[in-house]
Amino acid sequence: MTSASSWLADLISRPRRAALLSLPLSVVFLALLGAGPARADLRMCNMTGSRIGIALGYRDSGGWVTEGWWNLSAKGCETLLKGALAARFYYVFAVDYDRGGEWSGRSLMCTRDREFTIRGVEDCLARGYDRNGFFEVDTGEQKSWTIQLTDPGRAGP
Repeated sequence: MTSASSWLADLISRPRRAALLSLPLSVVFLALLGAGPARADLRMCNMTGSRIGIALGYRDSGGWVTEGWWNLSAKGCETLLKGALAARFYYVFAVDYDRGGEWSGRSLMCTRDREFTIRGVEDCLARGYDRNGFFEVDTGEQKSWTIQLTDPGRAGP
């Protein structure tokens, strides 16, 4: 995971709710593809022309965990979790740093403005965290998976 940079701090300090909500919910995360057999990882590829920030939610042996922020450059990819996937479902919340907007869903989980690892998804606000909606990624119990985020209205590669 890369450290949050100053442009994340700039984004967070702006009145972000209006800008983030301006991107239609029809934003598509497209082309959930199994990664090649050479590596067993959970990877994210940013197929947009913008820099994006990624927060990830998943269940491990201790319960729910959310982690962030991975910063992906335009057209860049990054490994979010190394090794064989231990769960079928993963949850993603992503923010477009350059144009505003987000990729989100209905699964509410805890986040914060700077780098984080948070245990549990309950009482986010009472515990001093933000709460965001994450979209679900079904890996079909594969041991390796790549998620590709695309611009709204654009077909996958």
